[in-house]
Amino acid sequence: MAATTNLLFQTPSTKPLKFSPTPFSINPILPFKPKPVFSTRLTSIQTRIPRAVISTSQPKTHQFEHCFEKSEDGYLYCEGIKVEEVMEVVEKRPFYLYSKPQITRNVVAYKDALEGLNSIIGYAIKANNNLKVLEHLQKLGCGAVLVSGNELKLALRAGFDPTRCVFNGNGKILDDLVLAAQEGVFVNIDSEFDLENIVAAARIAGKKVNVLLRINPDVDPQVHPYVATGNKNSKFGIRNEKLQWFLDAVKAHPNELKLVGAHCHLGSTITKVDIFRDAAVLMVNYIDEIRSQGFEIDYLNIGGGLGIDYYHTGAILPTPRDLIDTVRELVLSRSLNLIIEPGRSLIANTCCFVNRVTGVKTNGTKNFIVIDGSMAELIRPSLYGAYQHIELVSPSPSNAEISTFDVVGPVCESADFLGKDRELPTPTKGAGLVVHDAGAYCMSMASTYNLKMRPPEYWVEDDGSVSKIRHGETFEDHLRLFEGL
Repeated sequence: MAATTNLLFQTPSTKPLKFSPTPFSINPILPFKPKPVFSTRLTSIQTRIPRAVISTSQPKTHQFEHCFEKSEDGYLYCEGIKVEEVMEVVEKRPFYLYSKPQITRNVVAYKDALEGLNSIIGYAIKANNNLKVLEHLQKLGCGAVLVSGNELKLALRAGFDPTRCVFNGNGKILDDLVLAAQEGVFVNIDSEFDLENIVAAARIAGKKVNVLLRINPDVDPQVHPYVATGNKNSKFGIRNEKLQWFLDAVKAHPNELKLVGAHCHLGSTITKVDIFRDAAVLMVNYIDEIRSQGFEIDYLNIGGGLGIDYYHTGAILPTPRDLIDTVRELVLSRSLNLIIEPGRSLIANTCCFVNRVTGVKTNGTKNFIVIDGSMAELIRPSLYGAYQHIELVSPSPSNAEISTFDVVGPVCESADFLGKDRELPTPTKGAGLVVHDAGAYCMSMASTYNLKMRPPEYWVEDDGSVSKIRHGETFEDHLRLFEGL
């Protein structure tokens, strides 16, 4: 550890750059083939079960496609399987339900978009850290983007190639950086002390680290401030006026650091690809200047952040191809390898959070649907005021009154809501209700507040069966944390 005491860095110059665990078993839950209730359809992912034709009321200009869809009979299906039938055979508690084929389709969309480019699809593990999901993404050819040593350990457990992994973060600790150095992971330099810690880790590991400079381009992504990461007020990245100091510092450590690229990350839920183009123009200009100083820069990492249609309105949003085509010529013009870091756009729309209605109540001015799920299992609406589409899984009685409800859970917080002001048929007790697009930043952010234990997870397999891919936590799991104390 003596190496860390020898790293003394001067205050950065303000001179601006002038530039031209044990794997869970997969137990089949529903090995059935659903009975077709209407005509079949073909999909790009061929399976051995019939698929349902889905009737939608989306605008003709954009056919809304989703692995969870309402059929003509009023039931919600996932890849041709009734969600209600899944509810009947799994644990009677809130749970997450995924479509494995949809995960594949989302990855294929990126791979097709990247054709002709040398690239790495770095899945952002922070979005969803389910081991079985990670193993599937790894088999599809993805790399991984990490923000902690534990995420790196999980990526290795899932089989990811560490040389196709990127370690991000504004507060990386020394022990985690040592592991990253040992494994050959790309590491982003985020600050002066981060650079110092990376140098120390390289010396401890006895290996040179491939590093990228995370530059804050000060581009407004026009998203919620909590998920904006590339503007001047963000805690992430290096300000461009300090960039020359970092280049000099890297040059001063040729035995520890090899600068191979530049990185930026603008934010999340981005719906305008021109924002990526603006950032890429700035980044390739920085790369030109960095190369002029003798560095062999091979990688441009443009981060992730592509948004999805959480509202289910049929809005025409940018696709992976739209994103890649926006930066393609810039990447090719500099003969760069492109790294992208999708999380939400790979996994969010593959999953819904399934709940049961506990009851309906009114306080005289507001109507409430109370469900067994809560902000403990899915916090995005409470944390960001995020909208996620909500619907019932089966048709309501013909005499059910349609009203405006807040959908809330049992947690002792007024912030415990999954959706506000939703127009829904008045549900019966025990009815199924889902929160859509719950694959990203939902289960990975779940807590045990009020001792609501984290829920189980299931997915629909390619062959139409349903398997458990994560055990639900129990009260006994909680007590085990105190054994022997």
